Amino acid sequence: MYKAFFFDMDGVLFNSMPRHAKAWEEVMQRHGLRFTVRDTYVNEGRTGHSVIDECYLATYGTEAPDGLWQLIYEEKSRAFERQGEPEAIDGVREVLDYLCSLEPKVQIWIVTGSAQHTLFDRLERFFPSVFSSERMITADDVTHGKPDPEPYLKAWERSSLSKDECCVVENAPLGVRSAKSAGLTCLAVNTGILLPQDLEEEHADKVFDNMHQLLQWLRQLN
Repeated sequence: MYKAFFFDMDGVLFNSMPRHAKAWEEVMQRHGLRFTVRDTYVNEGRTGHSVIDECYLATYGTEAPDGLWQLIYEEKSRAFERQGEPEAIDGVREVLDYLCSLEPKVQIWIVTGSAQHTLFDRLERFFPSVFSSERMITADDVTHGKPDPEPYLKAWERSSLSKDECCVVENAPLGVRSAKSAGLTCLAVNTGILLPQDLEEEHADKVFDNMHQLLQWLRQLN
Protein backbone atom coordinates (compact mmCIF):
# COMPACT_ATOMS: atom_id res chain seq x y z
CA MET A 1 0.00 0.00 0.00
CA TYR A 2 1.18 3.51 -0.75
CA LYS A 3 1.99 5.90 2.10
CA ALA A 4 0.58 9.05 0.47
CA PHE A 5 -2.28 9.77 -1.92
CA PHE A 6 -2.45 13.01 -3.89
CA PHE A 7 -6.03 13.77 -4.94
CA ASP A 8 -7.07 16.20 -7.63
CA MET A 9 -10.25 18.06 -6.66
CA ASP A 10 -12.63 18.90 -9.53
CA GLY A 11 -13.98 15.71 -11.07
CA VAL A 12 -12.28 13.57 -8.39
CA LEU A 13 -13.74 14.82 -5.11
CA PHE A 14 -16.56 16.99 -6.45
CA ASN A 15 -18.87 16.60 -9.45
CA SER A 16 -18.07 20.17 -10.40
CA MET A 17 -16.93 19.83 -13.99
CA PRO A 18 -20.39 20.36 -15.60
CA ARG A 19 -20.67 23.62 -13.64
CA HIS A 20 -17.17 24.69 -14.65
CA ALA A 21 -17.97 23.90 -18.30
CA LYS A 22 -21.12 26.02 -18.25
CA ALA A 23 -19.33 28.92 -16.53
CA TRP A 24 -16.33 28.87 -18.86
CA GLU A 25 -18.46 28.68 -22.00
CA GLU A 26 -20.69 31.54 -20.87
CA VAL A 27 -17.89 33.92 -19.86
CA MET A 28 -15.55 33.15 -22.75
CA GLN A 29 -18.35 33.79 -25.23
CA ARG A 30 -19.03 37.14 -23.57
CA HIS A 31 -15.42 38.13 -24.32
CA GLY A 32 -15.48 36.92 -27.92
CA LEU A 33 -13.59 33.71 -27.15
CA ARG A 34 -14.69 30.27 -28.35
CA PHE A 35 -14.57 27.64 -25.60
CA THR A 36 -16.63 24.45 -25.70
CA VAL A 37 -17.67 21.97 -23.03
CA ARG A 38 -15.03 19.55 -24.29
CA ASP A 39 -12.42 22.30 -24.06
CA THR A 40 -13.18 22.54 -20.33
CA TYR A 41 -12.52 18.83 -19.79
CA VAL A 42 -9.44 18.78 -22.04
CA ASN A 43 -7.93 21.78 -20.21
CA GLU A 44 -8.93 20.66 -16.73
CA GLY A 45 -6.10 21.02 -14.26
CA ARG A 46 -4.60 24.17 -15.74
CA THR A 47 -4.68 27.35 -13.71
CA GLY A 48 -7.37 29.84 -14.75
CA HIS A 49 -4.66 32.21 -15.98
CA SER A 50 -3.21 29.52 -18.25
CA VAL A 51 -6.63 28.53 -19.67
CA ILE A 52 -7.48 32.14 -20.52
CA ASP A 53 -4.07 32.86 -22.06
CA GLU A 54 -4.27 29.74 -24.27
CA CYS A 55 -7.76 30.61 -25.46
CA TYR A 56 -6.90 34.27 -26.02
CA LEU A 57 -3.77 33.27 -27.94
CA ALA A 58 -5.76 30.91 -30.20
CA THR A 59 -8.31 33.65 -30.94
CA TYR A 60 -6.26 36.85 -31.09
CA GLY A 61 -2.68 35.66 -31.58
CA THR A 62 -1.51 37.09 -28.26
CA GLU A 63 -1.89 36.30 -24.58
CA ALA A 64 -4.57 38.12 -22.59
CA PRO A 65 -3.42 41.57 -21.41
CA ASP A 66 -2.64 42.05 -17.74
CA GLY A 67 -5.82 42.89 -15.91
CA LEU A 68 -8.08 41.25 -18.49
CA TRP A 69 -7.36 37.67 -17.56
CA GLN A 70 -8.06 38.51 -13.91
CA LEU A 71 -11.38 40.09 -14.94
CA ILE A 72 -12.36 37.04 -17.03
CA TYR A 73 -11.40 34.65 -14.24
CA GLU A 74 -13.35 36.61 -11.64
CA GLU A 75 -16.42 36.56 -13.91
CA LYS A 76 -15.99 32.84 -14.44
CA SER A 77 -15.68 32.23 -10.68
CA ARG A 78 -18.89 34.16 -10.02
CA ALA A 79 -20.69 32.25 -12.81
CA PHE A 80 -19.55 28.99 -11.22
CA GLU A 81 -20.65 30.00 -7.70
CA ARG A 82 -24.11 31.08 -8.93
CA GLN A 83 -24.84 27.47 -9.86
CA GLY A 84 -24.65 26.34 -6.25
CA GLU A 85 -22.33 23.94 -4.50
CA PRO A 86 -21.52 20.72 -6.38
CA GLU A 87 -22.09 17.35 -4.76
CA ALA A 88 -19.36 14.84 -3.98
CA ILE A 89 -18.40 12.37 -6.69
CA ASP A 90 -20.26 9.09 -6.22
CA GLY A 91 -18.15 6.66 -4.22
CA VAL A 92 -15.33 9.04 -3.25
CA ARG A 93 -16.38 9.18 0.42
CA GLU A 94 -16.01 5.41 0.61
CA VAL A 95 -12.53 5.65 -0.93
CA LEU A 96 -11.46 8.32 1.57
CA ASP A 97 -13.01 6.42 4.51
CA TYR A 98 -11.07 3.33 3.50
CA LEU A 99 -7.76 5.21 3.23
CA CYS A 100 -8.37 6.90 6.58
CA SER A 101 -8.97 3.50 8.20
CA LEU A 102 -5.59 2.09 7.21
CA GLU A 103 -2.83 1.45 9.71
CA PRO A 104 -0.21 2.79 9.63
CA LYS A 105 -1.87 6.07 8.65
CA VAL A 106 -1.42 7.30 5.09
CA GLN A 107 -1.04 10.94 4.04
CA ILE A 108 -3.98 12.36 2.05
CA TRP A 109 -3.28 15.48 -0.02
CA ILE A 110 -5.13 17.87 -2.32
CA VAL A 111 -3.30 18.94 -5.51
CA THR A 112 -5.52 21.28 -7.51
CA GLY A 113 -5.28 24.04 -10.09
CA SER A 114 -7.99 25.89 -8.20
CA ALA A 115 -7.35 29.02 -6.17
CA GLN A 116 -10.73 29.15 -4.42
CA HIS A 117 -10.39 30.97 -1.11
CA THR A 118 -13.12 28.84 0.48
CA LEU A 119 -11.54 25.57 -0.64
CA PHE A 120 -10.55 24.22 2.78
CA ASP A 121 -13.93 25.13 4.32
CA ARG A 122 -15.70 23.20 1.56
CA LEU A 123 -13.44 20.18 2.01
CA GLU A 124 -14.07 20.18 5.75
CA ARG A 125 -17.86 20.32 5.27
CA PHE A 126 -17.93 17.41 2.83
CA PHE A 127 -15.05 15.32 4.21
CA PRO A 128 -14.60 16.20 7.90
CA SER A 129 -11.10 15.65 9.31
CA VAL A 130 -9.78 14.05 6.10
CA PHE A 131 -7.76 16.93 4.67
CA SER A 132 -5.54 19.54 6.30
CA SER A 133 -4.39 22.95 5.10
CA GLU A 134 -0.78 21.75 5.47
CA ARG A 135 -1.35 18.99 2.91
CA MET A 136 -2.72 21.11 0.10
CA ILE A 137 -1.16 22.38 -3.14
CA THR A 138 -3.26 24.98 -4.99
CA ALA A 139 -2.72 27.43 -7.86
CA ASP A 140 -1.31 29.88 -5.31
CA ASP A 141 1.55 27.50 -4.46
CA VAL A 142 3.00 26.99 -7.94
CA THR A 143 4.56 28.97 -10.75
CA HIS A 144 3.55 26.44 -13.39
CA GLY A 145 0.26 24.55 -13.11
CA LYS A 146 -0.68 21.22 -14.63
CA PRO A 147 0.33 19.71 -17.06
CA ASP A 148 3.68 20.87 -15.71
CA PRO A 149 4.93 18.42 -13.04
CA GLU A 150 5.47 21.21 -10.48
CA PRO A 151 2.19 20.74 -8.50
CA TYR A 152 2.78 17.04 -7.91
CA LEU A 153 6.52 17.49 -7.37
CA LYS A 154 5.74 20.00 -4.61
CA ALA A 155 3.34 17.59 -2.93
CA TRP A 156 5.91 14.78 -3.17
CA GLU A 157 8.72 16.94 -1.78
CA ARG A 158 6.59 18.04 1.18
CA SER A 159 5.49 14.47 1.88
CA SER A 160 9.13 13.50 2.69
CA LEU A 161 8.48 10.11 1.10
CA SER A 162 10.05 8.33 -1.86
CA LYS A 163 8.22 8.58 -5.18
CA ASP A 164 7.30 4.91 -5.19
CA GLU A 165 5.47 5.45 -1.87
CA CYS A 166 3.18 8.12 -3.41
CA CYS A 167 0.13 7.69 -5.62
CA VAL A 168 -1.92 10.26 -7.57
CA VAL A 169 -5.69 10.02 -8.15
CA GLU A 170 -6.72 12.02 -11.22
CA ASN A 171 -9.54 12.29 -13.73
CA ALA A 172 -8.06 14.66 -16.33
CA PRO A 173 -5.55 13.99 -19.12
CA LEU A 174 -3.42 17.02 -18.20
CA GLY A 175 -3.46 15.96 -14.56
CA VAL A 176 -2.27 12.49 -15.53
CA ARG A 177 0.49 14.05 -17.66
CA SER A 178 1.56 16.21 -14.71
CA ALA A 179 1.70 13.21 -12.36
CA LYS A 180 3.59 10.98 -14.78
CA SER A 181 6.04 13.78 -15.64
CA ALA A 182 6.69 14.02 -11.91
CA GLY A 183 7.60 10.33 -11.90
CA LEU A 184 4.61 9.23 -9.83
CA THR A 185 2.11 6.38 -10.08
CA CYS A 186 -1.21 7.72 -11.36
CA LEU A 187 -4.63 6.11 -10.98
CA ALA A 188 -7.19 7.72 -13.30
CA VAL A 189 -10.93 7.63 -12.67
CA ASN A 190 -12.97 8.61 -15.73
CA THR A 191 -15.78 10.65 -14.16
CA GLY A 192 -16.46 13.00 -17.09
CA ILE A 193 -17.28 13.07 -20.79
CA LEU A 194 -13.87 12.01 -22.09
CA LEU A 195 -13.02 8.53 -23.34
CA PRO A 196 -10.85 6.09 -21.39
CA GLN A 197 -8.34 6.38 -24.24
CA ASP A 198 -7.83 10.06 -23.41
CA LEU A 199 -6.41 8.98 -20.04
CA GLU A 200 -4.61 5.90 -21.33
CA GLU A 201 -2.79 8.00 -23.94
CA GLU A 202 -1.27 10.06 -21.12
CA HIS A 203 0.09 6.80 -19.65
CA ALA A 204 -2.11 6.49 -16.57
CA ASP A 205 -1.05 3.36 -14.67
CA LYS A 206 -4.67 2.28 -14.19
CA VAL A 207 -7.94 3.66 -15.58
CA PHE A 208 -11.19 3.05 -13.69
CA ASP A 209 -14.76 3.77 -14.76
CA ASN A 210 -15.79 4.97 -11.31
CA MET A 211 -14.72 5.31 -7.68
CA HIS A 212 -16.24 1.95 -6.74
CA GLN A 213 -13.79 0.20 -9.07
CA LEU A 214 -10.93 2.20 -7.57
CA LEU A 215 -11.97 1.19 -4.05
CA GLN A 216 -12.12 -2.48 -5.02
CA TRP A 217 -8.60 -2.25 -6.48
CA LEU A 218 -7.24 -0.50 -3.39
CA ARG A 219 -8.66 -3.19 -1.12
CA GLN A 220 -6.83 -5.83 -3.14
CA LEU A 221 -3.50 -4.17 -2.31
CA ASN A 222 -3.81 -5.15 1.35
